[in-house]
Amino acid sequence: MRPPAPPSARHDRARAAACAAAGLALVLTACVPGRGGAVPGVDRPGAGEPERARRLSVAIRHGLTPPDLARTASAALGVELRLRGHDRGADVAARIARAAAATATAGDAGADGVDVAVVPGHHAQALGRAGLLEPLRPELIPNLANLHPEAARLPHDRGNRFSVPYAWGTTGICYRADLVRRPPTSWTDLLDPPRWARGRVTMMTGDRALALPALKALGYSINTADEAGLAAAARRLLAAKRTLLAYDDLTAGERLLRGEAVLAQTRDGACPTGEPRIRFAVPREGGDLWTETMVIPRGSRDPEAAHAFIDHVLTPEVHARVPLHTGYKVPNRPAMERALARGADRPQLRMSPADLLRHEPLVDLGEDAAKYARLAVRVAEG
Repeated sequence: MRPPAPPSARHDRARAAACAAAGLALVLTACVPGRGGAVPGVDRPGAGEPERARRLSVAIRHGLTPPDLARTASAALGVELRLRGHDRGADVAARIARAAAATATAGDAGADGVDVAVVPGHHAQALGRAGLLEPLRPELIPNLANLHPEAARLPHDRGNRFSVPYAWGTTGICYRADLVRRPPTSWTDLLDPPRWARGRVTMMTGDRALALPALKALGYSINTADEAGLAAAARRLLAAKRTLLAYDDLTAGERLLRGEAVLAQTRDGACPTGEPRIRFAVPREGGDLWTETMVIPRGSRDPEAAHAFIDHVLTPEVHARVPLHTGYKVPNRPAMERALARGADRPQLRMSPADLLRHEPLVDLGEDAAKYARLAVRVAEG
């Protein structure tokens, strides 16, 4: 008998995620003046303004920071640093865009209060095109030299003009090796699972992540704007929805550890392969190359301190703590060498930049990004 569809509460969470993504696309295309140029009224304070206390607000997705980063960075930089966690990178990017729109009207620079944000690379690309990010000053970030050369050649920001890669990886299938009758090898294993796995599968909810398995299984680019391809992907996702346990971006690994799920779409770092029964596989059709990047929103209260924070993160001893404590790879050669030497033993941490670059990078699609938001809403409501 076919398992029941996931409860409506799960549909609500998926719909909320889709609406957040749609919010980013709509704000960038409709609400922010001058997409592709500077935003009026958003700039750093003038020389004649009163000096402000040195404090930084850093927005980053939950699960990407090592413990005590705020305390250690505050001590090293001599600033009061506040970390603000979010569930989705798109939430941070949309907040920056909305704040810029409000600031352009109200003329209150820095109204959002975010001095450094860690956002997905394709969202950084969109924000940069809209003129909402400070151009980076490489002379203030000497530790850029620690990055792999490939990190400066990513299509969302070639040359790191307005963003610095913080973490990178790919998306695949995380699974319980002791509970599956055969290891997954294709995205079809997730979209049309065998009978023994039905009702024990989870998928991600972000609009681009949600579309990825279906697009790859159908032979489309994950950056396609083709209407027919996206419609076919939506149909595959709606059919797959009947076999799901849940849409889950945050706790899929825990569900696998409990044996509640046997297959889960996850980013590589979110797959708890430190537990021997858990494995991670990139399907034969390929995955994505996602990047989480550090950016400085226009209107940052202290751009120089924001640059200093980025440089601090890129020091090997600091950046090495990201893979050690979170399971995510960083594009920092000496940092990864330190992490692996200190016992960061998840298999996916040993993927090289060349391994990652075999997968398709996510890029901003401009106004076509709204097509993915509409696809996610259709799946959530279908």
